[in-house]
Amino acid sequence: MFDRTLARSTGALLGWLALGCLAVVVPVSALLVWTDPDAPRSLSDRLLAVWRTSAETMRLGGVTGAPVRMLLSVLLGLIALLCVSTVVGVVTTGLGDRLTELRRGRSTVLERGHAVVLGWSEHVFTVVGELIAGGVGGRGVVTVLADLDSTDMERALRGALGLTDGVRLVCRTGAPTDPEALALVAPQAAGTVVVLPDEGPDGDLAVVRVLLALRALLGARTGPPVVAAVREERYRYAAELAAGPRGTVLETDRVTTQLLVQAARQPGLSAALRDLLDFSGAELHLFDIPEAAGLPFDELALRRPETCAVGLLRTDGRAVLTPAPGTLVRPGDRLVAVAHDSRSAPLDACRAPVDVSAMVPARACPKRPSRMLLLGWNRRAPLLVETLRRTVRPGSRLDVVAGPETGTAEIRVPRSRGAAGLHVEHRVGDLDRPDSLTGVDLADYDSVIVLGADHDGGPVRPDDRTLLTLLMLRSVAEATGRAPAVVAELCDIRSRAVVPLGPVTDVVVRGELTALLLAQIAHRPGLTAVFEELFDTRGGALALHPAERYVLPGREASFATVMAAALRHGECAIGYRACAADAPRPADGLRLCPGGTDRRVWAAQDEILVVTAGPAAPGGGHRATTAVRPEPDEGDAADQRAPA
Repeated sequence: MFDRTLARSTGALLGWLALGCLAVVVPVSALLVWTDPDAPRSLSDRLLAVWRTSAETMRLGGVTGAPVRMLLSVLLGLIALLCVSTVVGVVTTGLGDRLTELRRGRSTVLERGHAVVLGWSEHVFTVVGELIAGGVGGRGVVTVLADLDSTDMERALRGALGLTDGVRLVCRTGAPTDPEALALVAPQAAGTVVVLPDEGPDGDLAVVRVLLALRALLGARTGPPVVAAVREERYRYAAELAAGPRGTVLETDRVTTQLLVQAARQPGLSAALRDLLDFSGAELHLFDIPEAAGLPFDELALRRPETCAVGLLRTDGRAVLTPAPGTLVRPGDRLVAVAHDSRSAPLDACRAPVDVSAMVPARACPKRPSRMLLLGWNRRAPLLVETLRRTVRPGSRLDVVAGPETGTAEIRVPRSRGAAGLHVEHRVGDLDRPDSLTGVDLADYDSVIVLGADHDGGPVRPDDRTLLTLLMLRSVAEATGRAPAVVAELCDIRSRAVVPLGPVTDVVVRGELTALLLAQIAHRPGLTAVFEELFDTRGGALALHPAERYVLPGREASFATVMAAALRHGECAIGYRACAADAPRPADGLRLCPGGTDRRVWAAQDEILVVTAGPAAPGGGHRATTAVRPEPDEGDAADQRAPA
């Protein structure tokens, strides 16, 4: 019992120490007073003398007289010195323990309106960096909770992101699956909560448990908005149930697969998506437009030249992107547009200037079947093959070169109905060997997809094998003089800097797009339905098309003219990328939302970034039924022309 009392707290230890000191000092002081021949006669005066002696115990050897009295005085001084030293030691130990607790990240966060990031994975650097860049949190405070040392986490984040001491980054140590540890970051007072996908073998189950821990701490319908990500589709429904009505759950594997397929068809699209989703330039915003009620959408788009309109958010929360021609704006609708900031401006009295003579009429240009080469195999490969089966043109072909551990039966994933348009051939090959690509004529392929291996925790990093494959591909392309479009999947964002880029090589960092989406939804929860429409329901709703599809090459025209031409195709133009005619690779710079009055001479090699039209849906909009938009004919929207 006594041991438990001492171990309870520093205050209890100090209390017992004070009682012990008094139990020794007071009796010895009374003995000194009563043995003093000059002591007062009355009891009250003697008690007062005892008090003085007790209070002056630091006078080591200050009492004079008989040797016994001097020895008692020395003993009293030594006891006092021991007590004072013990008190100093106890206080020092208590403060040290408190500082150690702070360093270990076990103290409770006192912020309000901050952003909370739960977990630690390859996504944490992108998510935290974007949250800080976007100013998410009441005062720009981002709190990270993971089962790692808080000092190591903060050092890693500040070093990787180049953060200064002025940035409010708080790290706490604890398992996000433990409600007691969750209480350290005060999620009930947070502005938003982000749950990162776990990298372990049962990572998705861990995400569900984190969401359940949040639910136990905050309740089913209270608390801040929560956005989470799982890797596999089979766990998404359970995660949505655990997240509750205020939660949004993304699927990392599906988003990565969609981006790989789209980047294989259109090199440069992944860089365009990064520019659209980060916080460094123009992004998607919502605007209240009460004065636009009753206007057609195409009229509204051209009367806001400072933004690039892409759709409407209905009052029931449904996102209608690239609305069909003649779709009217209803009272209470909000405009979804790409803009540099969220400041709303009144509608212009008239449309932005449009040069109809510079516009190219929409015309049909059928696409031929495609032929693709897939190098490598991982967990996402069956989903990628199934996505291609649903979306390619009939007669398309996919050749797979994978290691001997991948059997042909594994590659023959279940086919969806009506997906007989893709013929799959498997050839066993060790991609680590230079002769693995012997006999492969790259000129026969429209695109090459290189998949990174799943990280098994071994000493070999997955990106090392991918870089080796890309190096051999570049060597073959240089030897033959023929280089198809190549898209590679990487695991580590730092590997992008050392990729041996060929003339047309694109890189997709696994989970990067998901991390950007997590940060965007955490910053703007109102855009959740828009992002789900763009990257989940449609999947391939963005595309890069040649400028000659919209305006005559060599003609000077405003970007409003490009916007009007895109509307005729049933698309919404949101930016462009200028490409020199003699450049082997397109320029990396993508200009988003240049403004309707921006004028330039358009070249045939320039590319226009558009939000494409999906299949028509009831209610005046477009909505796709598959995860990735099928390959379009150039004139698919020719019958959906709206007058400029």
